[in-house]
Amino acid sequence: MLLEGKRALIFGVANKRSIAWAIAQSLRREGAELAFTYQGERVEQGVRELAASAGSSLVFPCDVQDDAQIDAVFDQIARAWNGRLDVLVHSLAYTPHEELENRYVDSKRENWLLTLDISAYSLVALTRRAEPLMREHGGSIITMTYNGSQRATPHYNTMGIAKAALESSVRYLAAELGQYNIRVNAISAGPLRTLAARSITGFAEMEEEFRKRNPLRRSLDQSEVGDTAAFLASDWSRGTTGTIIFVDAGWHIL
Repeated sequence: MLLEGKRALIFGVANKRSIAWAIAQSLRREGAELAFTYQGERVEQGVRELAASAGSSLVFPCDVQDDAQIDAVFDQIARAWNGRLDVLVHSLAYTPHEELENRYVDSKRENWLLTLDISAYSLVALTRRAEPLMREHGGSIITMTYNGSQRATPHYNTMGIAKAALESSVRYLAAELGQYNIRVNAISAGPLRTLAARSITGFAEMEEEFRKRNPLRRSLDQSEVGDTAAFLASDWSRGTTGTIIFVDAGWHIL
C-alpha cells in the first residue's frame, strides 16, 4: 500500500488497453484514490465503467486544447479533494494519421502545431493548474514518452519531435517546482500493444524485432509501466525528479 492516502488525477484513459489504465490499476492496487478525465463522448461510457471498477466516481470531460475545460477539471478536483492533489498522470499524445504515413519533411504546419499542442504543451497546462494543489504537501507529476524522441524512428515523425519537447519540459518543470517538493518525471516505454501504437505503420514488425533483440529477449506488459508509475508516485522515489526512466527491456542501450 505504497500510495495509501494519496489522490491521483489521471489524463489519458481511453480504453482498457491504454497505458494510462495500466497506471491507474497499479496506483489503485497500492491504495491511491483516483479521478479520471475523458476526451469526447465516444469514449465517455467506457472510461466511466473503468473508473467505477477502480472505485471512482470522479470522471470529468476534458479537451486539453480548451483552457476552460482544464480549469473546470481542476476546480472540481479542488472541491472534491479539499484543495489537495498528490499525483498527476499525463498520458496524452496525438498526431493526425497522415503524419505517421508521410515523410517528416512533408509535415504540414497545422498538423505539426496540433501534435505539439496536445502531446507536449498539455503537460505544461496541466502542471500549472496542479501546482497550487500540490504546494503544501508536495506531489508527483508523471508523463509518458518514447525513445523516438532521441532516435529517428520510422513513421514516428512529428510525434518524435513532440516527445523531445515533452522530455525537455520535464526537465524545466522539475527545476522550477522542486523547491515545493513537486517532482516531475517521465517514463519511456518500449513498444506496447495499445490501439494508438497499432496505428503506426510497421508496428507489428517493430515489436517482433524488439522482442528478439532487446536484452531481456521478451515483450513488455502494460503492468510493468504501471508499476514504475506507482514507484514514481510514491515516497520511495522522493529523491528522483527531472528524469526519464526507461521501461523498455533495455532496448535504449543498444
